[in-house]
Amino acid sequence: MTNYTFERWWNNLDQRPVLAVMLSSLWLVFIGGFAFFWHLGSTGLIDETEPLFAEASRQMHLTGDWITPYFNGVTRFDKPALIYWCQAIAYQIFGVNEWAVRLPSAIAALAVISLVFYTVQWQQGVTDVLDNTSRPQKRWLTAALASAIAALNPEMIVWARTGVSDMLLTGCIASALLCFFMGYAEKPRGNSLIPSPWYLAFYILIAGAILTKGPVGIVLPGLIIAAFLIYVGKFWQVLREMGIILGILIISALSLPWYILVTQRNGWSFINSFFGYHNIERFTEVVNGHGAPWYFYFIVVLLGFAPYAVYLPVAIANSQFWQRRQWQNQPRQKQFRLFTVFWFLGVFSFFTIAVTKLPSYVLPLMPAAGILVAFLFGEYIQEEGIPEQQKATTGFRISAWINVIFLTAVAVALFYLHRLLGTEPAAPQFPESLHKSGLPVTGTIIWLVCGVILSGFILQRQWRLLMDVNLIGFLLFLVFVLTPALFLYDQQAQLPLRQLSATISQVQKPQEEVMMVGFRKPTIVFYSQRNVNYFKLSSKAGNYVREQAAKQKLPSSLLLLAQPKKFSEMGLKSSDYQKISSRGVYQLVRVSLGGKKGKG
Repeated sequence: MTNYTFERWWNNLDQRPVLAVMLSSLWLVFIGGFAFFWHLGSTGLIDETEPLFAEASRQMHLTGDWITPYFNGVTRFDKPALIYWCQAIAYQIFGVNEWAVRLPSAIAALAVISLVFYTVQWQQGVTDVLDNTSRPQKRWLTAALASAIAALNPEMIVWARTGVSDMLLTGCIASALLCFFMGYAEKPRGNSLIPSPWYLAFYILIAGAILTKGPVGIVLPGLIIAAFLIYVGKFWQVLREMGIILGILIISALSLPWYILVTQRNGWSFINSFFGYHNIERFTEVVNGHGAPWYFYFIVVLLGFAPYAVYLPVAIANSQFWQRRQWQNQPRQKQFRLFTVFWFLGVFSFFTIAVTKLPSYVLPLMPAAGILVAFLFGEYIQEEGIPEQQKATTGFRISAWINVIFLTAVAVALFYLHRLLGTEPAAPQFPESLHKSGLPVTGTIIWLVCGVILSGFILQRQWRLLMDVNLIGFLLFLVFVLTPALFLYDQQAQLPLRQLSATISQVQKPQEEVMMVGFRKPTIVFYSQRNVNYFKLSSKAGNYVREQAAKQKLPSSLLLLAQPKKFSEMGLKSSDYQKISSRGVYQLVRVSLGGKKGKG
């Protein structure tokens, strides 16, 4: 097909908006479907965090108490209520199952990449108008690249498929930032009392972020926007355009009622737990052992945004964000790349400063990373009269060869994965089973082939095709390696817990207590729909059993779930319990409390 035919096709797409919307929707459904919805509910909940959310939402659905979250019979103030509301609503529509647990996360991820596509396509189109050019091919392909890169990376896929609050927070923050820029880029409305609808959407999404994870939902985007506006010299002007007073009222009206109600009901218990422990202490101290060195998020972004992270330094450098005067003289519509740099660096810096560190914390920067890399590759979409071979910078060429080296290193690591993986007590046979499955070898072949193809394209100076190879390679890796490996892990680590939970539901006597020793697996609570008394140390569990036996109260037994070696560590003799079922590394027994006090 000739260049003329290509140009005519793209121009025809511009002139037929219905066709453009249909093709854009199909693209987003394809990318989002594979990344977020494919096999979404085909595996069980993964310990430890996911079932905490799932069960708290089930309690809301069951009791009708939409104010105070509960897990295992006690309040759970780790996160605000929005994620629980979304999951509980999904339960009411689709039933209590894994698909409903994860659906809010998947929808949030799809919404983000859709808004990324729309914003990039719109911004590129406005830039064409300002530059008096017509580049429909570049506009549509850059938007398609941005949405695909933002979706097809490990961080987005993992958290979009997990029923916790992180992806919902990312959906709110990322969408809010995109809506802010769309409002910022519009022509100011003068003295109008009602700001742009994009600003109104921004305020609503900020309220959603506050209801998803608390103060960080407004502090983080607020810092990013403030830094950007100060840099371009429009801070007070844009605050007036945004109708900031109205915005504060909207955010307060939507987010504060739940905080007021839950505080009225639970008092200082909520305030100390949520604001003190889960917000202030997480930022200023190491919580739950989640400390890490200052370079932690460099590694997280390198692996979590693989394989495209190698292009981030040159993508950021190409923005020339340090040329402040140049950016200040640009029309607002052309400042999107600069805004995205502030977005990326703002999230990265904020959580690098925070003392408690977790891989999911930098999830909100992934859409920005996808946009930046898409803009970089958009520069290498061939335009009429400009030979593609002449456009590659030295930094880009170096990044391309680093891309090859990185994929080769990943391939080698996969080949020796069974030696690199540590043994997990809940699934000790998993590394060996994974090795025997051949999945690591399949992954090795995929990335080695991609590396060879990339090398060929680099030598031929086919720069735009490099990202196509990375995206196709990641999609193949997702389909043929990651997803089957997840099924294998679920079968060995989580399926035994679901089976034992079903057994507990069948054999438990009235008022009979359920104990778990050595492991804390919240899936037992969700799947058995029973409260579970967890003990980490065998000695404490043994003392507890003897205390219950000494009370000689009904019921005269309890159900105990643990590894077989834990029973002797608790001071129990074989005559003290009756074996009910064994699955994986776990054994379910009924311990008699009829005077059996075991060893002292």
